Amino acid sequence: MVIRGKQPSCSELFLLCLFLGLLLEAWAGKIQYMVPEETDKAFFVGNIAKDLGLQPQELTEHRVRIISRGRTQLFALNHRSGSLVTAGRIDREELCAQSVRCLVSFNILVEDKMKLYPVEVEIIDINDNTPQFQLEEVEFKMNEITTPGTRIPLPFGQDLDVGMNSLQNYQLSSNPHFSLDVQQGSDGSRYPEMVLQSPLDREEEAVHHLVLTASDGGNPVRSGTLRIHVQVVDANDNPPAFTQAQYHMSVAENVPPGTRLLTVKATDPDEGANGEVTYSFHNIDQKIAQIFQLDSDTGEISNKESLDFEEYKIYPMEIQAQDGAGLMARAKVLVKVLDINDNAPEVTMTSVTTAVPENFPPGTIIALISVHDQDSGDNGDTTCSIPENLPFKLEKLDDNYYHLVTERTLDRELTSRYNITVTATDKGIPTLSTETHISLKVTDINDNPPCFPQDSYSVFIPENNPRGASIFSLTAQDADTNENALVTYSLAEDTIQGAPLSSYISINSDTGILYALRSFDYEEFRDLHLRVMAYDNGDPRLSSNVSLNLFVLDQNDNTPEILYPALPTDGSTGVELAPRSAEPGYLVTKVVAVDRDSGQNAWLSYRLLKASEPGLFTVGLHTGEVRTARALLDRDALKQSLVVAVQDHGQPPLSATVTLTVAVADNIPAVLADLGSLEPSADPDSSGLTLYLVVAVAVVSCIFLAFVIVLLGLRLRRWHSSRLLQAAGVGLAGVPASHFVGVDGVGAFLQTYSQEVSLRADARESHVIFPQPNYADTLLSQESCGKSEPLLITQDLLEGKKEAFSQQAPPNTDWRFSQAQRPGTSGSQNGDETGTWPNNQFDTEMLQAMILASASEAADGGSTLGGGAGTMGLSARYGPQFTLQHVPDYRQNVYIPGSNATLTNAAAKRDGKAPTGGNGNKKKSGKKEKK
Repeated sequence: MVIRGKQPSCSELFLLCLFLGLLLEAWAGKIQYMVPEETDKAFFVGNIAKDLGLQPQELTEHRVRIISRGRTQLFALNHRSGSLVTAGRIDREELCAQSVRCLVSFNILVEDKMKLYPVEVEIIDINDNTPQFQLEEVEFKMNEITTPGTRIPLPFGQDLDVGMNSLQNYQLSSNPHFSLDVQQGSDGSRYPEMVLQSPLDREEEAVHHLVLTASDGGNPVRSGTLRIHVQVVDANDNPPAFTQAQYHMSVAENVPPGTRLLTVKATDPDEGANGEVTYSFHNIDQKIAQIFQLDSDTGEISNKESLDFEEYKIYPMEIQAQDGAGLMARAKVLVKVLDINDNAPEVTMTSVTTAVPENFPPGTIIALISVHDQDSGDNGDTTCSIPENLPFKLEKLDDNYYHLVTERTLDRELTSRYNITVTATDKGIPTLSTETHISLKVTDINDNPPCFPQDSYSVFIPENNPRGASIFSLTAQDADTNENALVTYSLAEDTIQGAPLSSYISINSDTGILYALRSFDYEEFRDLHLRVMAYDNGDPRLSSNVSLNLFVLDQNDNTPEILYPALPTDGSTGVELAPRSAEPGYLVTKVVAVDRDSGQNAWLSYRLLKASEPGLFTVGLHTGEVRTARALLDRDALKQSLVVAVQDHGQPPLSATVTLTVAVADNIPAVLADLGSLEPSADPDSSGLTLYLVVAVAVVSCIFLAFVIVLLGLRLRRWHSSRLLQAAGVGLAGVPASHFVGVDGVGAFLQTYSQEVSLRADARESHVIFPQPNYADTLLSQESCGKSEPLLITQDLLEGKKEAFSQQAPPNTDWRFSQAQRPGTSGSQNGDETGTWPNNQFDTEMLQAMILASASEAADGGSTLGGGAGTMGLSARYGPQFTLQHVPDYRQNVYIPGSNATLTNAAAKRDGKAPTGGNGNKKKSGKKEKK
């Protein structure tokens, strides 16, 4: 009976194996190849140079070689073609026995890179072994009473090949009494059994001769035969029986040869020869049969050779017991080998470097170390260590390889040679270890750059220094010697205000002394940030740098510069206005100056150097504000000239002066008359602007005066058309008293036209503002009356109105100037030295108009202004506190037409006391003040 399967050819198997090898090439990060067994020497395995990413000629340059452990070198490198070839004949059965896959692992070392590339070559089986039986013939004894269906196990054949090349089927020669049945075990093995088909008859045939043929699946098919002799004997009805179906035994691998390991026992109840049992190995591996010995009479099993756990962990055996009549029984014996720590770790220096430069970075590979222990478990678990006080460490790789690397940068100046002891220790009991020594020399290089004692330097030099002067000296030290310690100096390239740094400072390359190439100006730049470089003469050259901050110290070499008022080229300055009604502390103007120096050299103080009227003005020491020191008097000149000195606090102190012209006036005509007396500015732009401003103010003033004259002419015409004194009340009866003031029967509107003229001596702009009419009493100042035509009022009008002066309201005690009503420059409302310049609203003209109206009221005597005696009607606008003591008496300049009499405070002179006042209109005065 034959059991067959499809048998592929050897070429098909070879191509299949190559294809599978290509698919599995990248598996697990290994380089994998396949090669059939029994090939000739130098048989091509794979292109190792291509797989390593190298050219064939680079194998020799990079010192590529094969590293294998514990066996004969099976492969070699062809450095000419870059191929991996076989080193000789390879027998798969010798290497891997019955393993399904036969893998040979080794490593490719690229020595100059200290890199390992694992390589795995699978040995492909070929059909080079014939199935064989352990015996050439076997003899069975069968009782003639053996019942049909009885199975007789036959010895199985062994084929050292694997896969399809291994044993595939059995065939039994034809016999009417016996047939073949092949059983398949759990491990895939096939066990032939001979089955009795029909009863035996010793008288008919005493011996049956059969042939069992075992065939493999190779191409061509190989087969082996076993001759079977079946002897028919008389009946034996009791076969032998083992005490156990399976025997287990554990034994240490270091037991000496000849040690009794185990005894099997089988019994047969028959008597005589039918009860005598003999023992023998059945279906046992040839290598195991060489190691163990079985006593056929006693069933005692002993070892003939030493056991090796690393070769076999379990030895399986099958023991057969047969009585004298030929009945048999079988039992399995499993001998388990216990590993002991009998192998010390093996340390191999695969690659080592004996000398390294001291500048090797941390992580540099010094040596490649291989550690291997043939034991298993804890006995084969190894650790590798080096002393802790060394600047090295071990990095574990795959397959118990270690890299000895530097843990930190080496310094030859500290240690020039290291003796490194590498210790490999396993974890068995007792612990076994192996030591190996590495001597490493550290070579010197230029690894110490020049060093400066400080991280940065600060140098202070005064400005206006002489050119070529030495300003500082730097020194750098180098820990190396000879040429490596020779230091040269230089400046890092930089630019300062568009010019190269080398045009400002130079350095002596040998001594490190810095020189100034030009005189420094603190106002041009205050500091320089340099970087000084120091180089040694090593190869390669090393350098270091240090930051040098050069600070220029200020010298008092700049005089204060006056910003306001600006200084024209002709030596004159602008005009500042100060009303005569200004109180002490009134802000007239402010001198603004700066100094280009810094620190104490730029601290400025102001003082009044010269004044046309000493004691009239003061200058703030630190603010430069020009204020009135006292109230302005009538005797004070209209034009005041001040010389203000501005001085710094340097050594020696420097100063500058400015001349101020202050015009003391209460009306625009007076200001214009004073401005006309001043010389024009030499600056064409400034003088032209001032001229336009003066012309504009003059035109506005002329229009205003013309309007007043026309209004007075119309009133005088009406006055002449009526009766002089009798019709005066009638002429004014139709007009509200608060809107008119009468002068000898002439009604005049009490409407003030105020112009705001803003003048700045240093500005090129000016503006004239015509605000809304202010309905109040309008008077002219003493200066204006002096420059204009006097009003002629008749004596009769003066006498007819005398009684009105005695009926005026008393002064209002709550009257005061608000800061907004004070005439002055822009920003003087707050009255503090640090405020902004006030806006001059020319309220003085309103005051002048009120004085004139009050004078007319006093002369008329019948006005409804409500002013008290001696107040000239001012209490109606400014409150009762504003009496004639604040304003000069201008009534002496008012004349009555047709008479040479002068309007005076007749009532006051007559009574010889201060006039009494009435109740001023406080509410009205307050509203006018706010407006």
